Amino acid sequence: MEYVIIGNSYAALGCINGIRSVDKTSHITMITKEHYPSYARPVISYVLCGKAKEENIYLRPQEFYEENNISVLTDSEVVQINPEAHLLKLSNGNDVSYDKLLIATGSSPFIPPMKGLENVKDKFSFMTLDDMKSVEKAVNKKKNVLIIGAGLIGLKAAEGLLERVKSITVVDLAPRVLPSILDEEASKIVQKELEDKGIKFHLGCSASEFKENSAILTTNEEISFDVLILAVGVRPNIKLAKDAGIECGRGIIVDDMSRTSSPDIYAAGDVCEQKELTLKENRIIAIIPNATLQGETAGVNMAGVEKHFTNPVAMNAIGFFGSHIITAGTYTGQAEVISDESFYKKFFIKDDKLKGFILMGRAVDRAGIYTAVVRNETSLSSIDWNTLKEKPSLAAFALKERKSMLAKEV
Repeated sequence: MEYVIIGNSYAALGCINGIRSVDKTSHITMITKEHYPSYARPVISYVLCGKAKEENIYLRPQEFYEENNISVLTDSEVVQINPEAHLLKLSNGNDVSYDKLLIATGSSPFIPPMKGLENVKDKFSFMTLDDMKSVEKAVNKKKNVLIIGAGLIGLKAAEGLLERVKSITVVDLAPRVLPSILDEEASKIVQKELEDKGIKFHLGCSASEFKENSAILTTNEEISFDVLILAVGVRPNIKLAKDAGIECGRGIIVDDMSRTSSPDIYAAGDVCEQKELTLKENRIIAIIPNATLQGETAGVNMAGVEKHFTNPVAMNAIGFFGSHIITAGTYTGQAEVISDESFYKKFFIKDDKLKGFILMGRAVDRAGIYTAVVRNETSLSSIDWNTLKEKPSLAAFALKERKSMLAKEV
């Protein structure tokens, strides 16, 4: 059996784990456009600010690939998938054959048309290790940085740059920071914490035009900068799959076995969409745990043993300057808020079920319990929810359910 994986991140490693849980010996080829084997992309901001070293962000040592009979083709791009021939064509002209294929190509920065953007010399994305290295070379303590985008990527770039530059200004068309994962109240808390660190925000507006070292906003304000970071958003890398005739929506459509519409081809991670538990509809769930579980599910099935991943939940676990945030599910139904100066909790309840939550500060310590309630679709009337939301302890559950939940959390 010849397994091939396009991609080198968490979904790819999950797939390797899944394959090796069944098939200990068959050869695996991992193909990546990047110059590096698997590394922790969320940590590049910590490398930039000096809290982490590059050699410590690689997810597996070189021996892992050797011991598991894995060939890693770096600096290699797949330009065509031929499902009928079970063949991949690389940009260097070489062909790679497969018996089972995983597409884990992730996503790429989305840069909308912006007037005058071509005039900006020092402009960068912030998604890869090479992006980080390019930014690192361009900045110093005298440089002013403008970041377009107040989402996760933009704010992680700001965190990495804060101590390395003169000033940081963030612009976003949305009226609040982290608009895709936080509600208005939680966004205000995060924004104030970042403003207290010296980061400036212009929200509810966008850049209408760029000059070489300034941006004119839709509010007619002009912001000077030396370095521009573009973090407007991302799009799944689905072109390979679409060109191969594989069914796609916003992402590659997969079932709960990570199978695509094409035989012997699977997909996992940010590139694909799957039915999300709380919404009951297809959704791209661009988070590390989901990518890992989708990849592992794909790997087990690729190796010939049936495995299903039936309860994916949208989640985010992030931190800025030591302050932590965990969100999960969807924000529909009745909202219940519990907060003080050290934490913030917001729960969303519908049809006697916890559909989603936002946890900030010390409230994140027990996030796994709330996640289990969402993922298991636990009826809140069957547990002591009033106690659980105030004091998240498994003691609020009946003994039988405690044992079940503990087993699932391990």
